[in-house]
Amino acid sequence: MSIFNSQPLDGVIPATLLAFDDDMMIDEAASRRHLRDVAATDGLSAVTVNGHASEVHACSFDEQQRILEMSLDEAGDHLPMINGIYSDSSLEAARLARMAETAGAAALLVFPPNSMIMGGQLRPEMALTHFKTIADATDLPMIAFQYPQISGLGYPFETLLRMIQDVPSIKAIKDWSNDAMLHEKHIRELQGGAAGRAISVLTTHSSWLMASLSMGANGLLSGAGSVIPELQVALFQAVKAGDLPAAQAINDRIYPLAQAFYTPPFLDMHNRMKECLVLLGRLERAVVRPPLMKLSDTEINRLGQALNAAGLPPVGAVSAAAE
Repeated sequence: MSIFNSQPLDGVIPATLLAFDDDMMIDEAASRRHLRDVAATDGLSAVTVNGHASEVHACSFDEQQRILEMSLDEAGDHLPMINGIYSDSSLEAARLARMAETAGAAALLVFPPNSMIMGGQLRPEMALTHFKTIADATDLPMIAFQYPQISGLGYPFETLLRMIQDVPSIKAIKDWSNDAMLHEKHIRELQGGAAGRAISVLTTHSSWLMASLSMGANGLLSGAGSVIPELQVALFQAVKAGDLPAAQAINDRIYPLAQAFYTPPFLDMHNRMKECLVLLGRLERAVVRPPLMKLSDTEINRLGQALNAAGLPPVGAVSAAAE
């Protein structure tokens, strides 16, 4: 039974990156080292794999299975592992969910199917069926990934309420609504039990994280945690303690990196995070699979400046032998 069947899904949950070699194949040694680095951070509640940060869109079923297995092997003995479920097919999503439960995942991060982008918001039964299909395949708790409404993939608030009411295994949402007013509504009403039971709101508004946490979000789930997990834990704890000066001081360090990571084009955010790990000496190379592309030297230099401003001076690439 998952630990999250008996305790809340909350706190600081980094989403880890995925290392590739020069042939764009998974570099298992480097990926394991990265996972160990992140998982060694005190104060984490869990780690997420097979999410946006690990380029799940570009990974096959077998690769996703291997990513989860090696992640559990590295850190599963002391941190719960949350596995992303990214599929346009509800049946394939259920297959991924069964795989994750068999492997030993503690919870699922369920992405909205891209197949719903052309009007799925007008057919709430589609979202309900997607989650029910997954719930029928596994007993694992689920985190519903809430996209911006403008994307066509965000769940209208009334649909979210129905999902939570009809699918008891939904224990949290990962909130990327990108709308401060709606985000606060999610926090106040979903955590307050508006759906008949309270669930956690995990913010992924990493470009305005302090403001989001100050609204009362129960936790955060973010790819930026793959680079700055210690800062995210410190900020979360300071906000929870009501220590505004400490929170502001930590946020002053996070700010330059948030500005660097989340500037347009937004799709390069995790590409930028990989380059930062190279600059910090935690990764040998920053390879991404197409259609993502290598960043320019100019942008990599800007990332180095942001790291310096955050008090994390670049040291250069890690040697292959250290992997």
